[in-house]
Amino acid sequence: MKFESNLFIETAGMEWEQVAPGMKRKFMGYNDEIMMVQVHFDKGGIGARHKHRHSQTTYVVNGKFEVTIGNETKILSGGDGFYIPPEIEHGALCLEEGMLIDVFSPIREDFMAGISGYTK
Repeated sequence: MKFESNLFIETAGMEWEQVAPGMKRKFMGYNDEIMMVQVHFDKGGIGARHKHRHSQTTYVVNGKFEVTIGNETKILSGGDGFYIPPEIEHGALCLEEGMLIDVFSPIREDFMAGISGYTK
């Protein structure tokens, strides 16, 4: 392993990383092969359409989101989830303030620039 997170992650004292207007995240655990990220959205927050080489699965903790994967769009709420295959364009619009848990494989190295000690 090039790098990995602590075994236990306690979020109470952890700072949020602001990634876009209305969207912030905390890293919940990772190594070279997998990464879990907690993402908070304010109402109206946008996860801009993009694609990446990673497999992604996401759990909707709470709130309401309009999620687009490829050419298909669904409204998802707390308890729902979705899967995004590699290289498929996707994005989300937060309709009601909420939280997502994203899991990526392999790790999103582009997210890691702000993590102390992380090297490629």
